[in-house]
Amino acid sequence: MEVLSVASEIYPLIKTGGLADVAGALPGALGESGVTMRTLVPGYPAVTAKMSGGREVARFDDLFGVPARLIAGRVEGLDLIVLDAPSLYERPGNPYMGPEGWDWPDNWKRYAALSWVASELGLGLVEGYRPQVIHAHDWQAGLVPAYVKFGPSSNIKTVMTVHNMAFQGTFGAEIFAQLKLPAHAFSMEGVEYYGGVGYLKAGVECADVVTTVSPTYAAEIRTPEFGMGLEGLLNNRSTTVHGVLNGIDMNAWNPATDPALAQTYTAGTMQGRLVNKRAVQEAFGLEPLDGPLFAVVSRLTWQKGIDLLAANIELIVESGAQLAVLGSGDTELENAIRSAAKAHPGKVGLVTGYNEELSHLVQGGADVMMVPSRFEPCGLTQLYALRYGCVPLVSRVGGLNDTIIDANVAAIQAEVATGVQFAPPSETALADAIRRMLALYADVKSWKKMQRRGMKSDVSWETSANRYAQLYASLIGYSTDDSQDD
Repeated sequence: MEVLSVASEIYPLIKTGGLADVAGALPGALGESGVTMRTLVPGYPAVTAKMSGGREVARFDDLFGVPARLIAGRVEGLDLIVLDAPSLYERPGNPYMGPEGWDWPDNWKRYAALSWVASELGLGLVEGYRPQVIHAHDWQAGLVPAYVKFGPSSNIKTVMTVHNMAFQGTFGAEIFAQLKLPAHAFSMEGVEYYGGVGYLKAGVECADVVTTVSPTYAAEIRTPEFGMGLEGLLNNRSTTVHGVLNGIDMNAWNPATDPALAQTYTAGTMQGRLVNKRAVQEAFGLEPLDGPLFAVVSRLTWQKGIDLLAANIELIVESGAQLAVLGSGDTELENAIRSAAKAHPGKVGLVTGYNEELSHLVQGGADVMMVPSRFEPCGLTQLYALRYGCVPLVSRVGGLNDTIIDANVAAIQAEVATGVQFAPPSETALADAIRRMLALYADVKSWKKMQRRGMKSDVSWETSANRYAQLYASLIGYSTDDSQDD
């Protein structure tokens, strides 16, 4: 079965968040399910630099007003088709924003071009390659289902995955005339969204199947609180909306072999974590103490609950614990963490920016990984934490609810707990969760059991890859096992 994945980023070539991890890990995970997946990605500098051994498979003299070509090749174990259009993608820094931190004004064109090319690949643009299913990821690929629906007759089927409903790709109606779509596509049944053009809305409306990245989030986005204006459409399509939990790349995230760690270890040799803890403390300017080390690896935003964390830093420090924060985001929240670090030298540390290697080290050395999000479609940080024996402290939303077993009395007695959950996402509830975590940490024997239990959790792609394979197969008329509930 041939499936074309369309993603605006893919690990390890270009990454700003969890989308890249999913796009990079899913193709390999699907291999044993009889699915061959290629990925169409934009030709950012970091991507084209790796494509020197690729071959040109198509050329466009005028792709939304610019010359472009397609380069196919295998890089880092991934079968890629790269849309090489320097005028659109050869830009410094973040794929979506300029150096000043503002979205590129032509993002509508950059990702319309990506989506249109994907639909052309579905029609047989490249000789010898014609996928049966196109799997579009997030708003940047949201027009793919619309181009298929309103394009030439085709048997191609489409899957639209929503990784985060908060990012929808909405633009003014004035761009519609340039989108290569027929006039009737500007309608409620097409790309029209509150008088403008909605890329994610178009994907949700036009795709054959809509998925999101956890069962709980699939239910949440059908409510006004989490649906971000699309809950009505999602409820109308409820029978074709599925929650498929993300997994992680078990090779890239493996504490037994991870080169980013100061000391590798297994569930049976966890004393190696102390070496990593000291390395984390040094990297964040913290004192080499033996008390609990709390950590956050995240975008520093309201969505991620960083304001709730900032309000509880005094509690963490006063308890004798330390806090290491890796990430960047809202200036006000960055400054709040920075001020706390200055007020508590050696107890609170902040490293701003994106640092893949340091994020691995933090997972291998911190005792507690905090994910206090107000909403979290799936979350990968807590999955990495489980894999590394770093006990997660999470809010009870989205995929955090689906992946962490709260250490309540019953779960502790049954010896199934893997972390601590709290609800609602408030300062008080987080404070209570921190106190619970401190009490658990004080019980050394039980703590080590919980760490090892987390490390043995199935956080791989195996189950979810099989679920995706079933969805693809059902779309093209293959028999499928529908025994798994969404």
